[in-house]
Amino acid sequence: MMKACRISRCSFMSKDLATGIIQTLRQRGFQAYLVGGCVRDLLLQREPADYDIATSATPAQVMGIFPDTYAVGAQFGVVLVPLYPVDRACPERSRRVDPVVEPSAGDLQNAKGSTIEVATFRSDYGYSDGRRPDEVRFSQHPQEDVARRDFTINGMMLDPVGGEVLDFVGGREDLEAGIIRAIGDPAQRFAEDKLRMLRAVRFAARFEFEIEANTYAAIERAAHEINIVSRERVRDELTKILTEGHGRRAFLLLDQTGLLKEILPEISAMKGVQQPPEFHPEGDVFSHTLLLLENLPNPCPPTLAWGALLHDVGKPATFRVAPDRIRFDNHVDVGVKIAEEICERLRFSNHDTAQILALVDNHMRFSHATRMNQSTLKKFLRMPAFDEHLALHRADSLASHRNFSTYEFVQTKLAEIPPEKIRPKPLVTGDNLIAAGYVPGPKFREILDAVEDAQLDGRLLSHETALEFVKREFPI
Repeated sequence: MMKACRISRCSFMSKDLATGIIQTLRQRGFQAYLVGGCVRDLLLQREPADYDIATSATPAQVMGIFPDTYAVGAQFGVVLVPLYPVDRACPERSRRVDPVVEPSAGDLQNAKGSTIEVATFRSDYGYSDGRRPDEVRFSQHPQEDVARRDFTINGMMLDPVGGEVLDFVGGREDLEAGIIRAIGDPAQRFAEDKLRMLRAVRFAARFEFEIEANTYAAIERAAHEINIVSRERVRDELTKILTEGHGRRAFLLLDQTGLLKEILPEISAMKGVQQPPEFHPEGDVFSHTLLLLENLPNPCPPTLAWGALLHDVGKPATFRVAPDRIRFDNHVDVGVKIAEEICERLRFSNHDTAQILALVDNHMRFSHATRMNQSTLKKFLRMPAFDEHLALHRADSLASHRNFSTYEFVQTKLAEIPPEKIRPKPLVTGDNLIAAGYVPGPKFREILDAVEDAQLDGRLLSHETALEFVKREFPI
């Protein structure tokens, strides 16, 4: 049964742009509403990340009205309409079909940032690939469109002009009660797209909601099928989970539903792996890792989030009880190898993989920072994206011994040492060595590194003294 309520109009620019598209569609005789997550967020008084529209117009009709559109899924009724200028002084001008700027290929790859998604009301039939419908039938009825969507809180439509919310699935009640509930039969919803199981966990964590009992039970029964989903989609969903500020609750839910052991068995293996209480009073490796996620900055860079999740991934394989205490010999080296396997499995880019592995590889070096000589410390401080390394160390400390002396030492050094002293201009180059009579070869790197270390330590201050150093330490 449809239920209606009213909400106040939002002044967000993107909503105004979406409203203009809806008004244009209605002027042409079609139904059109805001739909999905943007409606949910507006009701929660949150700013939506993007705005989606559902309409009775077919893709061809939408493209006829807005000639600069991009059909990204016409067979599924999905068309992207470029964002239009809003002229508050002249509303008629705000409905022009000319985009502000012709989108480039890069813009289209990040379409959500430059377009409004307009989808035709539809019903879906058959999901043989566990992701997309085998057959789509366009509809004139919004309630048929809502019935195919994932969760009740994402199944509402909004008239942005009048403020009326169309609710055919009880989404408003679930939103107010803090419940994540699948629309219709949860087993069918998850059979249509297995990724919805991860989305249920993400929404429950993000909004601090509970997953409804039947929906939860359906996730438990189908958890072993999550690996049908492409690795890229799983990676992207996990990245959202890790960077939205509720990673601890989300990973507890992943564990409790059985999803964690399917998608990240290496993290599941952390459970019950005890740690020396004098350094880790918080408990086992799993508890520590989840506490660390809770202490990450928000917003959090994806590479930092993944580095935090994987920083101790080598501990389960290296656990041993020594006469003096629990030890994890070489857990960093082992962890880097395991993290590399995970990054490859989830198909991270080379750039992101390198940074994630660097975070895992260097997280224990902070314990030596106060004893580093000047050259080693400066090289440490100038690592790429060092702010992520420092943020990981702070979160690591918060989640364990809560001793911030090293963190404060490093912060002080960063403030004291000018950037040009951390990364100074080289006193000697390869060309200088050749001019001095040295033959290019593997020895060059050793010589240049030795000069740089002496320069960073403050023992070499000029080009001339550096050349004298080279001739003395590396005679031809």
